[in-house]
Parts: sequence; C-alpha cells; structure tokens
Amino acid sequence: MYCVIITTCKPEDEEKIIDALLSSKLVACINSFSVKSKYIWKGKIEEDEEKLLIIKTKKEKHKEVEKKIKENHSYEVPEIICLDIVNGSDSYLRWIDEVVE
Repeated sequence: MYCVIITTCKPEDEEKIIDALLSSKLVACINSFSVKSKYIWKGKIEEDEEKLLIIKTKKEKHKEVEKKIKENHSYEVPEIICLDIVNGSDSYLRWIDEVVE
C-alpha cells in the first residue's frame, strides 16, 4: 500500500525537510508549492506564506516520515496528513517500491 503525505512549512524549513526525507530513502518524490494559508491559531485568524509539500511513499513508512518531518520542522504543531493511494499507475508504484527502503 502507498500513500501521499501532505505537510506545510515555513519556506526556510522546506529544503531541510525535503533533503532529510529523500536522503533517508523514506520517500520517493516530493512536490513543493508556494501557498498562502489562513488558519486559526490560539484563537486568532492567522495568514502566512508557506510551502506545501506533497510526499509520495509507502504507507508502512508513514510514522518514520512523520518523525523525520517533526525533527526538521519549526512549527509547534505541524500539519502531517496521510492519504492512502487507492489506485495508481503500476509503473509509478513499482518505482516507489524500488526507491523507498
């Protein structure tokens, strides 16, 4: 089984998180996008420019990926959401198998 993990981070945390995940071979691919986020934090509406990371890996690696993100993330409560991949290209999923240890 495979999954997509989504997290957001400060722009200055982006490369640190990406490099830590890829170099540890916990993930196969990470897409990064600049986003504007609005959210409620400690009772106030906040707005920030963030990086959205879309991370592809094996579901069995979710907890290790979560731990690695937290080790390299500066947020008190980072967003870490795991979505199961129900269907996908067989060749792409085989590639994830080959890359993720």
